[in-house]
Amino acid sequence: MKTKKTTKTPKTAHVSEKKKKAVLDLSKLLKEKKTFLIASIKNIPGSQFQEIVKRLRGRAIVKVPKKNLIIKALDSSKEEEIKKVKESITNDFALLFSDIDCFELAIDLIRKKSPAKAKVGQIAPEDIEIPAGPTDLVPGPAISELGSLGIQIQIEGGKITIKAPKVIAKKGTKITQGAADMMSKLDIKPFTIGFIPVAAFDNESKIFYPEINLNPDKTLEDFKEAYGRALPFAVQIGYTTPETITFLIGKAGRHEITLANLQNKESETSKQETNTPEQNSRKE
Repeated sequence: MKTKKTTKTPKTAHVSEKKKKAVLDLSKLLKEKKTFLIASIKNIPGSQFQEIVKRLRGRAIVKVPKKNLIIKALDSSKEEEIKKVKESITNDFALLFSDIDCFELAIDLIRKKSPAKAKVGQIAPEDIEIPAGPTDLVPGPAISELGSLGIQIQIEGGKITIKAPKVIAKKGTKITQGAADMMSKLDIKPFTIGFIPVAAFDNESKIFYPEINLNPDKTLEDFKEAYGRALPFAVQIGYTTPETITFLIGKAGRHEITLANLQNKESETSKQETNTPEQNSRKE
């Protein structure tokens, strides 16, 4: 007797209403806001995270959804360019939605980083130096701790004074326990904590920026250097702008004088060549 084969319908994963709403909310923000920026929040303590979010209030909406939810929101978007953002989403990230230009928002994040103490094993971003001068440290264990780091001291008014500056962590090297402890005691904070801009999408121009971690101070210096090179070049090729016109007029004036001198010399030479030998002998 033949038995009928029953076909099993594939089970669909149950998606909670809470997750559906989260995806819809993210999709709405992706559509309505001018800027969508991804920032790394790695190693940011909860208290400082909340402080940064508070400072951004009114300028950006901060979301920290699960990765699969933002991926679904991105996939549901009709903008193909925005889907490239998925490549920049890693662990420990936050999403910022804003009507501010993405570069302006990125610079704002960079400039609002908070100073942070050094931890053992961290890599020194620059040479970390203990400056010379008075401290609030009293004689005791601190004397031997400073001595172990090669720091010269003297006692003044019952407090320790550092006689000469001393680098206790070279750039690119790991920070030792002794160095970290001493920086903590002297309230030296060589690191900064904050949102690190990773990538952004401009919803108006539909442009994806895969790298947006800017250094505003260096960028400004680069612009100044470029301007310093561009101005003499523009004058050299005779490119007229409000910035170059004064230099171009001066240059033209100098050329006029040079041409006049050349004409005078040519005129004198021409006169001498047209004179007869008898006239030349009379001059002599």
